[in-house]
Amino acid sequence: MNDKRSEIAILRTLGLAPKSIMAIFMVQGIVIGFWGVLIGTGLGLLISMNVNNLIHWIESLLGYTVFEPSVYPLSHIPTIIRWGDICMISLMAFLLASLATLYPAWKAAKTQPAEALRYE
Repeated sequence: MNDKRSEIAILRTLGLAPKSIMAIFMVQGIVIGFWGVLIGTGLGLLISMNVNNLIHWIESLLGYTVFEPSVYPLSHIPTIIRWGDICMISLMAFLLASLATLYPAWKAAKTQPAEALRYE
């Protein structure tokens, strides 16, 4: 937010209301949070469904056995996808990301144009 103080001050000088600035910050944060949760959930599902293939690929890439089968029986661990858990975790991650946008949005809305532009 500190690197955008002058831009926020210019918008305020042009007549943009503090509520509008707060809305801009919140919409941006919510969009970023949505895409982060969507990509993270997708990658998590993709990796968990292909963990055995991923381990074999890493071991063939490195040329040696990283996870000794007698010590780490990873090939015998099943992948159980519980959609209820995935939905709950994704929803909570999205809610936390959305809540995390409140403070920066509030600080941006409180920016005083004269103070922000004084040292520019």
